[in-house]
Amino acid sequence: MSASAGPTLLRRARLLGRPGVWDLLVRGGRLAGLAPSGGLDDDERAGTEPVDLDGRVVLPGLWDQHTHLTQWALGRARLDVSGATSAAHAVALVRERLARGVPAGGAPLVGQGFRDGLWPDEPTVALLDEAAGEVPVVLVSGDLHCAWASSAGLRLLGVAPAGVPGLLREDDWMPRMGLLDEGEAFGDAAVADGLAHVATLGVVGVVDLEIADALTVWRRRTAAGPPPVRVRAGVWEQFLDRVLGEGLRTGDPLAPGVMQGPFKVVTDGSLNTRTAFCHDPYPGTSDRGVLSVPPERLVPLMRRADAAGLACAIHAIGDAANGLALDAFAATGARGSVEHAQLLTREDVGRFAALGVTASVQPEHAMDDRDVADHHWAGRTDRAFPLAALHAAGVRLALGSDAPVAPLDPWAAVDAAVRRTRDGREPWHPEQRLELDVALGASVDGEPLALRTGGPADLVVLDETPADRLARVGTLRGTTAAATLVAGRWTHRTW
Repeated sequence: MSASAGPTLLRRARLLGRPGVWDLLVRGGRLAGLAPSGGLDDDERAGTEPVDLDGRVVLPGLWDQHTHLTQWALGRARLDVSGATSAAHAVALVRERLARGVPAGGAPLVGQGFRDGLWPDEPTVALLDEAAGEVPVVLVSGDLHCAWASSAGLRLLGVAPAGVPGLLREDDWMPRMGLLDEGEAFGDAAVADGLAHVATLGVVGVVDLEIADALTVWRRRTAAGPPPVRVRAGVWEQFLDRVLGEGLRTGDPLAPGVMQGPFKVVTDGSLNTRTAFCHDPYPGTSDRGVLSVPPERLVPLMRRADAAGLACAIHAIGDAANGLALDAFAATGARGSVEHAQLLTREDVGRFAALGVTASVQPEHAMDDRDVADHHWAGRTDRAFPLAALHAAGVRLALGSDAPVAPLDPWAAVDAAVRRTRDGREPWHPEQRLELDVALGASVDGEPLALRTGGPADLVVLDETPADRLARVGTLRGTTAAATLVAGRWTHRTW
């Protein structure tokens, strides 16, 4: 992002829902004028840089409302084990990678993306040791809620191998996730490279929910200037005192281009790890999942954050966890969101609307997890990922990716929400599809999908409307931006 941006006149743009072509005046980081082409007066156009869009389409820039930026950026450079169909297959991928050379200086080999929910064999430490030997190997699951490590990898994480037959799950793993980071300089460079990439997709903002001291991290990263997208940096309980000590409220600036985000609490696990907290047990077991933060702890935490001006972002995936999260919003009067909301009772769908709680959802997870859900939530998937039901009930939806759990690509999220299918398969519970304008509206940070004067000049320029691309290609996946502007600055431009 450049240090400053002068006034710009975007000429001959097409807008969604409006006939003809339009001129857009960008001044002071905001959309200062909007008129049919040629309709702005001389004073408005004075001193502007004219840019002819030649009929390209302009709409508000896209946001990803749930990311783990450092883990996502690092994952782009790690061993990809997302395609592993069994523990043995994952081990073969590790063995193949180690055959090309071991990491230097005793560094671990880190892989990312495995999903073992339907594997026919168990991921054991002994199995990974056969391929890894004394090389520390740690494989991070696709949902980030568990890890599979070799004996040397467990020792690196500070865990005695003798006590771990297989996976590290939830609280045994998540606090250790940062031990794998490849260093500040590497991580910062990876994040900068990743954010430059997502600008090419039309992304203008992200919510970063990394488990980290966000104040330190983002002040370091922005010392030389703001990032190419807006960032809202969330805070976890272990870092809450510092945020409160500085008097930061959600929406306050904490670094150039970075705002204070919500207070994040994870109350249960995940579907793939079979730790999402549900009313009914997982098939063949008496296990209902993991309730990481029970109500007697959650309510005081939310009450404290809300009193300090922080919105609350409460992770809940299982239907029982979602019910308890909504109970906590009701008890505290806090504002905010339930993150994921993957399995809901029908009664709780209506409670979202009644309480004014946003459903922060990741439609691509439904595509990743449809087979796992059909197995582990058998008989319940008619109320899994219930996007259309939430919208029909009047619930505000906010779309995201949970990157690196799914790609940081709003077009993939919108496509999954609209078509409920991928890879040529039949749509999964098509009754829960969203209309295209609804899915796009849930991707633009609460701004109206129609552009308005006075709003931020966070814009994406496309060669064709999303509807035209969907009709022409059959999918929105693979969509890229012709240009992207954040606060009137070009962060990406192809001409």
